[in-house]
Amino acid sequence: MTSVVLITGGTSGIGRACALEFGRAGASVVITGRDAAKLAATAAELTAAGIANRTVQGDVGVLADANRAVADTIAAFGRLDVLINNAGLSMRAKFADVDVKVIEQLMQTNFFGTVYVTKAALPHLLASKGTVVGMSSIAGFRGLPGRTGYSASKFAMNGFLEALRTELLPQGVNVLTAAPGFTASNIRHTALLANGQTQNETPRDEGKMMTSEEVAQHLRQSVAQRQRSMVLTGEGKLVVFLNKWLPGLMDKMVLNKFRKEEGEL
Repeated sequence: MTSVVLITGGTSGIGRACALEFGRAGASVVITGRDAAKLAATAAELTAAGIANRTVQGDVGVLADANRAVADTIAAFGRLDVLINNAGLSMRAKFADVDVKVIEQLMQTNFFGTVYVTKAALPHLLASKGTVVGMSSIAGFRGLPGRTGYSASKFAMNGFLEALRTELLPQGVNVLTAAPGFTASNIRHTALLANGQTQNETPRDEGKMMTSEEVAQHLRQSVAQRQRSMVLTGEGKLVVFLNKWLPGLMDKMVLNKFRKEEGEL
């Protein structure tokens, strides 16, 4: 039986790469996004690759849109096997400068978007004994300067997923927390500044990062193996390890790194 995968934020970056990766492996794919043109372009790409697909335009941070994404998936394909909560926003501003509405916006999309879609999808994932994926971040394990709202949203996501994983152990639903590490994707270009506007650039050398396609390959393998967590890149794994055992040292190391790379702190 063909598996069905719902990917939020599926029109660019890791979400788009996952749609192609899971689709090429035989899955039927549903993607969500707020931009109708990007949805259409990604759908055309999936169709050209011979991948059965549907699109749902909407904002998963809006409860009605989140519910509709799941309802449309079931209406189209009759089942749901994998939910990838990928939709997300980042930020680039010191807490002293940022408008708190920016942090509220990040929490609404990154955390509540995950909660809303997962809640709607849960009955169907229980039926298929499927997998919930939360696309978290190294920022969900280690708070990053200039990213207070982003880190908070990912820490919240991690706690939600860990609790959910424990609750669902008897029912056979797997819950995977995925932390890709620094990845070449669109999220830094769309990161919100202190006033809520997008920065439309990236302060990092994207060419030196893991590609979205590589992340998607690792994620599909982790889903197939029903892993509980996935932390990618040597830097990402080192950050998680050192932050657990040498948190004071990591405070200084992280601050120095971000000062050097971004010069904003």
